[in-house]
Amino acid sequence: MRQFVLFALVGCAAAVGHYGVLILLSELLDSPPVLASAVGFVVGGVISYVLNYGHVFQSDQQHLPTAVRFVAVATAGLAVNSAIMWLLAVGVGLHYLLAQVTATGVVMVWSYAANRFWTFSMSRPAR
Repeated sequence: MRQFVLFALVGCAAAVGHYGVLILLSELLDSPPVLASAVGFVVGGVISYVLNYGHVFQSDQQHLPTAVRFVAVATAGLAVNSAIMWLLAVGVGLHYLLAQVTATGVVMVWSYAANRFWTFSMSRPAR
């Protein structure tokens, strides 16, 4: 449970980066919400990898193979995120931030499970 709480806190830090870029691109540059969300997702992903590697999963694995697995998980998460954003923001017409909150919840569950049981499966558990 402690590890999931730490993962959620890291997720909050990553969400600040993701949502910050999303809002900046959407409001100031009038970017389409799906594109703005995808760019923000990448920014949040970098924050997430650094903090998850060092703090949540306390990984002692080499960065390259771990990062490759993390990117694979993140790519699947980005596809799910973009599909939900398109469906809700473009298809249904929901405000892009409400659509993003929904996408974030779904992707968070996927990311935690995939990263815990695959990306960082050989790492020391958080105490």
